[in-house]
Amino acid sequence: MASLPAHTDHAACAAAVRSRDPRFDGYFFTAVRTTGIYCRPSCPAMTPRADRMTFFPTAAAAQGAGFRACKRCRPDATPGSPAWHVRGDAVARAMRLVDDGVVEREGVSGLAARLGYSTRQLQRLTVAELGAPPLALARARRAQTARILIETTAMAMADVAFAAGFSSIRSFNDTIRTVFATTPLALRHSATRGSQRAEAGPRAKGRADSDSAPISIDLRLPLRGPLHVPSLFGHLVATAVPGVESWSEGQLHLALRLPHGPGTVHLAPPSAPGHGTVLATLRLTDLRDLTAAISRCRALLDLDADPIAVDAHLREDAHLGRLVADMPGVRIPGSAEPQALALRVILGQQISTARAADLGDRLTQALGDPLPLSMRTHGLTHLFPTAVAVAGADDGDYPGMPGSRRRALRATAEAIADGDLVLDAGADREQTRARLLALPGVGPWTADMVLLRGLGDPDAWPSTDLGVRHGARAAGLPAKTALLNHHAQAWRPWRGYAAALLWASSDHEAAGTRLGLAPLTAHATCKSPDAIPERRQAP
Repeated sequence: MASLPAHTDHAACAAAVRSRDPRFDGYFFTAVRTTGIYCRPSCPAMTPRADRMTFFPTAAAAQGAGFRACKRCRPDATPGSPAWHVRGDAVARAMRLVDDGVVEREGVSGLAARLGYSTRQLQRLTVAELGAPPLALARARRAQTARILIETTAMAMADVAFAAGFSSIRSFNDTIRTVFATTPLALRHSATRGSQRAEAGPRAKGRADSDSAPISIDLRLPLRGPLHVPSLFGHLVATAVPGVESWSEGQLHLALRLPHGPGTVHLAPPSAPGHGTVLATLRLTDLRDLTAAISRCRALLDLDADPIAVDAHLREDAHLGRLVADMPGVRIPGSAEPQALALRVILGQQISTARAADLGDRLTQALGDPLPLSMRTHGLTHLFPTAVAVAGADDGDYPGMPGSRRRALRATAEAIADGDLVLDAGADREQTRARLLALPGVGPWTADMVLLRGLGDPDAWPSTDLGVRHGARAAGLPAKTALLNHHAQAWRPWRGYAAALLWASSDHEAAGTRLGLAPLTAHATCKSPDAIPERRQAP
């Protein structure tokens, strides 16, 4: 899809709807004026006449115009448009922060402050670009999460409202009625009609007691295919910090530092073409962290990418074309905690991945927060240290490393702790790179790796990385950095995916060849919601 229709291009959007191509899902939404319902482009229902269709850039905009979500294609649960992943403007940054739950935690004023705008300015921007103000965007996100929990778990409605981010039961009920034209109980009865629901476990609490088991929820995280599973999970496993991350039983296990408490997640890659979901088991100490945890898992695995568009662009290069044909759907191995990733990149300067993992393990044992005993499974024992802990630590708490790297680690931690270096979903990537390069001991490789893996910048280009250079040489690309950088200009805005492709083509353990995983090659978008809890059970 070299050219994607904007919601203002009526003819192109209508053609996409007629094609029912699921790859357009998330780029725009179709509302039918005669029925008052809005759908995703791939909806299997009868295609309406073009003159009855209206198109919106977001589900929130369609809801704000008075349209209800289709019960067949569930457009309210369509994975987000990759445009928000690629773009770096204020509106795209706002969308990423909304997905991370910032509005629920800090309000619209907090969202605006993070972006450097007044509340009024931000509202004007989002209405002009997305057709809805920030509060409506957050409301649509809450409605989506609530519907998932209502239809697929036995959680009490009060717990559903709490987990989805609503401030009151009344607000929860009103939103469900407005968006879905039904009550929460009717929504649940409709979903379970014809099948018997399993007996509910203990009533979920908003916060798990310190001496009780965490709240466990199983999820399915859908994605746009294809997905090159070995390189994605292989890279994450090869760079894992013991005690914080592990690989066993065919799953990636991670300890997460979430806004309201610690959590863990166990991620199982898709097992076969046609199963376009990553299975995830979240264990949370606070239900309010559900939305943030889902968002961070998607960022870690780059699940909102559009691999069809990326592969089509990189395939035009004669050298990369062969690699794309062999390994379609390569993703950028991301991070669930950008601040921690920045410190880990500093630790890994000019050393092997094994040595970097050892240093990360020693730093975690000295300064990391222990996980609750009930969460210590599959080798997970600690949360990676915060920037505040690293900045305030004595030199003796730092693992063995050269003095220059120790100074770089401390300077980076202090910049993050003081707020001088912002690393979150709404960070301005160009400003972040400039601030990183201004820190002692931070060079282009470090800055680009933080942008690539920490912030998910699709165009970050760590050209001096040893794995990139080896992969480039094997692919017949120029060996000299200056010539390689010049050649790579044609890959923009996907140079980050080119780097991931070169990593995947190597014989390094980060390519995942030792995990025994098969790539998911089905070129289809899963029509499931962003995250579908399958059940909730006591661990």
